[in-house]
Amino acid sequence: MRALTKALLGATTAVGIAAGGVATAGPAMAAPAPAQQQTASAEVAPLAVNNLGLTRAQARNVQRWLATHWEYNGAIDGYLGTNSWKAFQRCLDKHHGYDGAIDGIVGPDTIKAVQRLLQKNGYYNGAIDGIAGSGTRAAFALWASRL
Repeated sequence: MRALTKALLGATTAVGIAAGGVATAGPAMAAPAPAQQQTASAEVAPLAVNNLGLTRAQARNVQRWLATHWEYNGAIDGYLGTNSWKAFQRCLDKHHGYDGAIDGIVGPDTIKAVQRLLQKNGYYNGAIDGIAGSGTRAAFALWASRL
């Protein structure tokens, strides 16, 4: 009985090796190297862009306005990324009740301050609720078109 078990085990191992199964798993099958993981992270970076529904042309208008008035020195590329939003938060902090961190993150407090800016300038009459809904986005787009 032992001889049969050994023979069966040997045959199974040989088939596994020939088929490229578990026996061939080695460094090539391991997790990606850290450099590959860093590359993947860099590819994700553009997701930090938040245009709040603006077209690229409207976002470029906002970036030009930020460059003129709020120390924005990034690209005028139509993508409102972290640096665009940091500049915007400086404006919102000074004039529209934003008291959060100047971190470029578009959270509810940033949206509330944007809503106050839009309301103060006659573009928005909805709730100051920190939600970038359709009314906020439409008002933001109209404001950005007229800069």
